[in-house]
Amino acid sequence: MEEITALAKRRGFIFQSSEIYGGIGGFFDYGPLGSILKRNVKNAWWREIVELRDDVVGFDSSIVMHPNTWVASGHVAAFHDKLVDCRNCKHRFRADHLASLEKCPDCGMTGTLTEPRDFNLMMKTQVGPLEDTASTTYLRPETAQGIFVNFKNIYQSARKRPPFGIAQIGKSFRNEITPGNFTFRVREFEQAELEYFVPDDGNDMACYETWVAARKKWYSDYGVRADRLRFYELKPEERPHYARAGTDVEYLFPWGWGELESIAHRGTYDLDAHMKLSGKDLTYFDEATKSKYTPILIESSAGMDRTTLTVLIDAYDSETIVDDAGKESKRTVLRFHPKIAPVQVGIFPLARNKAELVERARALELELRPHFRTTYDEGNVGQLYRRQDEIGTPFCIMVDYDSFDDHKVTVRDRDSMRQERVAFDALAGYLRERL
Repeated sequence: MEEITALAKRRGFIFQSSEIYGGIGGFFDYGPLGSILKRNVKNAWWREIVELRDDVVGFDSSIVMHPNTWVASGHVAAFHDKLVDCRNCKHRFRADHLASLEKCPDCGMTGTLTEPRDFNLMMKTQVGPLEDTASTTYLRPETAQGIFVNFKNIYQSARKRPPFGIAQIGKSFRNEITPGNFTFRVREFEQAELEYFVPDDGNDMACYETWVAARKKWYSDYGVRADRLRFYELKPEERPHYARAGTDVEYLFPWGWGELESIAHRGTYDLDAHMKLSGKDLTYFDEATKSKYTPILIESSAGMDRTTLTVLIDAYDSETIVDDAGKESKRTVLRFHPKIAPVQVGIFPLARNKAELVERARALELELRPHFRTTYDEGNVGQLYRRQDEIGTPFCIMVDYDSFDDHKVTVRDRDSMRQERVAFDALAGYLRERL
């Protein structure tokens, strides 16, 4: 992780938020490459869940909602972690993260930890001009509730009938007691959530299993190593009382297994809770049968920051290579899936002090830019390749002196490091086929 976090900062993937002021725990900024990487991950999820299906619609709810939303959802009463403090070193811990409540893990003192107490993870904020209790609300701890309270608005305006889904990607906030492991446990994060509503016709479990299989395929399609990914089926005692089934998608991080996504059969609990508190009807009216019913909910909730961290870690590789002269050197490479890679094609001139090479390389980059994510760079050839390897660029193109005679360029493959001469007029097709 030390190597990966150092690389993330050096190459502009992820920075500590407010670093010049000492940072703030649990908050991170995505740099020039990281912002593209994360957007590509989100786009891949959105493409698969929404754009390629005709039974899922998109949605974007507000971050601040009516306070009663969180009363109905149970967050006000039950969204707590158990908190303990050390009386000696004053450090704070989540009780369920400690091996023992007898000894402080930081200072080593025995008998200095306080009794566990509830700590609500929601972040409060004020709405309106007066800071009184009437204006207190919360930054949403999840995106799903916006979908539930708008269920009727959405299915009526989109003219959908169950089974159909509503998907959104957006910011959520949780006042984590002990954020850590880089961007894995943070206080501000992005969620991608699908709420899929199905009729109570006996096919709900089959629908749940179909979505579990679909999510397995998505991770496989984008190259996450199967031996570092598992789908853990929750036991009855591990899932909420209203859930009929649940699966956690977990990845083997350097510190151990960590959850990326939760897939759950939630019954009718969420819509029922909002109907009870609001007094509003959120049932579905079936025109064909002239009957009303509350749809069963299948949910997929994935953390986009965690997924982005996963593809970064999963792509990371460090290897020893030997050149033609027998000299060994270390090569750090990010083996991103081509659709996820922040830069897909790097274009360089063989020499930066030769105007004709620079001009042709820059022109080529402009030609390819509308079709691929490209970058132009110049300098020492070996350093150029190493730099692009470290940011995960699948292909590098070198314009050299022979290019003016044979009208070809040298294309280097990131993973195999093989080089091939490709004609200018065949270049776009060559890249498109391999990307």
